[in-house]
Amino acid sequence: MRRRDFLGVLGGVTIAVPLAARAQQDAKGGRIARIGILLADSTPESSARSDVLVKTLADLGYIEGKTAQLMLRFPETRPDFAKFARELIDNRVDVIVSVTSVGAYVAKQLTSSVPIVFVYSADPVGLGLVESLPRPGGNVTGLSLMGSNLIAKRLDLLREAVPTISRVTFLFDPSIIYSELSAQQSAAKALGLQLRPISTPTTDAIDRAFVEVANDGTEGVTVATQPMMTRESARIAVAALVHRIPTVGYHPGMSRDGLLMSYGQDFDEYLRKAAVYVDKILKGARPADLPVEQPTVLKLAINLKTAKTLGVTIPTPLLIAADELIE
Repeated sequence: MRRRDFLGVLGGVTIAVPLAARAQQDAKGGRIARIGILLADSTPESSARSDVLVKTLADLGYIEGKTAQLMLRFPETRPDFAKFARELIDNRVDVIVSVTSVGAYVAKQLTSSVPIVFVYSADPVGLGLVESLPRPGGNVTGLSLMGSNLIAKRLDLLREAVPTISRVTFLFDPSIIYSELSAQQSAAKALGLQLRPISTPTTDAIDRAFVEVANDGTEGVTVATQPMMTRESARIAVAALVHRIPTVGYHPGMSRDGLLMSYGQDFDEYLRKAAVYVDKILKGARPADLPVEQPTVLKLAINLKTAKTLGVTIPTPLLIAADELIE
């Protein structure tokens, strides 16, 4: 089911269940599950992710207009999570699913009673979403990207692909809470790499950053596990190709967009697992008792077309280790 098939307009409008359909369910003693969904934006990428989430919920029995009322919020501009989270809470949803950890963080500040499931979080403990991964406590649980834990591995993979690399730039969005910078610096130091952090608060800043790093001798770029970097991965890939700079991302889709390589779990799998958490909560489980899940299958994706354009020869052992080679 495509989002446009069941959503009339953009901008965070409630998907209304027809009154007759809802009354019929009530007459039979059934209950309509009210599920709020906070997306990062209204881009095609977010639309595709909402499709995966909605389909998985339907597979679990939460069918829009029959057994569930889905309330999606997805701003067309800079996310206003406080506004949309408040709307969902005021609409008395049974559970909130936030694709981003920032949305979950904001929602948590507004409610301690409505269960919240975050789909992606680089560091849920450091962000204050949960007390610990095995025992979240409170009303929030979800899935961890293991952002800080995998930073060293991604830098090491970049160095393996480009053995002569010595200077790396780290791009991050400063407008949201993040906790990866110190981990990036520690990992780079351990690998003998010089790391330069560059703030990219807007999409235009990404282009300017690549001009800057191309002029200062940067030989590789890594990015923070943040919504902007996912949303703008194609833009990052184009800028990197223009300036001939190898890049590494944190999920396979980023390599499909043109980054040289990426390492992490596929986002669609996170969405499916988040739907399972929703199902458990709606059946009576408490978020405090549902451990934060960490990636079980990590995928290395390499874009061979990008490698050829950059003039990078990927070592055979790395090609053998790759889970996905993009021609």
